[in-house]
Amino acid sequence: MRTLAVVGGGVIGLSAAWRAAESGWTVTLYDPAIGTGASWVAGGMLAPLSEGWPGEDAALEFGAASLDRWPDFAARLKTSTGVDVFTADETLTVALDAADAADLHTIADWVNERGGALRVLDRAGVRTAEPGLGRSIRAGLLSPTEPAVDNRALVAALREACASAGVQLRAEKVRALTDLPQDRIVLATGAAAAELWPDLPVHPVKGEILRLRRRPSAPPPPQRVIRARVHGHPIYLVPRHDGIVLGATQYEAGFDTAVTVAGVRDLITDAEAVFPGIGEYEFAEAIAGSRPGSPDNLPLIGHLDDRVIAATGHGRNGILGVPVTVDAVTALLDGSELPAARAAAPSRFAVAHPTATTAAPS
Repeated sequence: MRTLAVVGGGVIGLSAAWRAAESGWTVTLYDPAIGTGASWVAGGMLAPLSEGWPGEDAALEFGAASLDRWPDFAARLKTSTGVDVFTADETLTVALDAADAADLHTIADWVNERGGALRVLDRAGVRTAEPGLGRSIRAGLLSPTEPAVDNRALVAALREACASAGVQLRAEKVRALTDLPQDRIVLATGAAAAELWPDLPVHPVKGEILRLRRRPSAPPPPQRVIRARVHGHPIYLVPRHDGIVLGATQYEAGFDTAVTVAGVRDLITDAEAVFPGIGEYEFAEAIAGSRPGSPDNLPLIGHLDDRVIAATGHGRNGILGVPVTVDAVTALLDGSELPAARAAAPSRFAVAHPTATTAAPS
């Protein structure tokens, strides 16, 4: 019987464990606090097209390949658990000034030349699509194929799917990969991956989000994911059944996950410029997490040696990248390769093999 250790219990690790178990592997997943890291602190946007920019072809292709796989992935998860994780069907990116409006045209032209279906809306078109948005908005970019998922529902469904597939979940911290007895290992510890493979170029990027609950007097949340840049700060509003997820700040702050007054202030101030009615919402939660960043904003998915496969470094697009990452890991475990994930191979960086005595800090 083939045995597999998955180290890391976020959406990447849980998904890889679930699918490997369904493929016949005996899987043990290790994480001292499953599902409580960056996967718990996320908006759940699936928007590689709206984030596209000329010259970033590899990121667009990787993200689009994963977006294409999301309907099948979600359908399989719903069959296994009965949970529908989608919360919105479309994404609308809005511009508040002339420079940002020009950028929307640049994105639309570049992405549509590569098979996208983005549509630029004028001021009236934005108001028709989302009447609750601010009147200062000049233009919008509508992406009808970019939905969003409820990240916390996704974590819960993946835990259930793992249990149904026979994955053993162990609430333990792995201090050295050499301690694990399994035949193969998937390293999916996100921002902490370099603790177990020190030369892995993955680092923490702090992100703060707010969860806001709709009160009876408040206007309904937008029907779509709303993205914008306000005073140079990117923000997003993602609808949930009971309100809005508002994010996100972005700092190079190590593993600091304290929520700051300045971060909360900036998010609320910027959000009011986009959706004025947000001031009527109830403040439900403020939370921060550490996203796993990489030098080129592409993840690291591939062999580190004959035994260990990396699946980390997804940055702010960890939820988006789940399906293509899982397909790539499954292919590697079967001795093949997924062409759509080739740009994410760790071999593009100089990644040294740790010594047999290397362990994570206590």
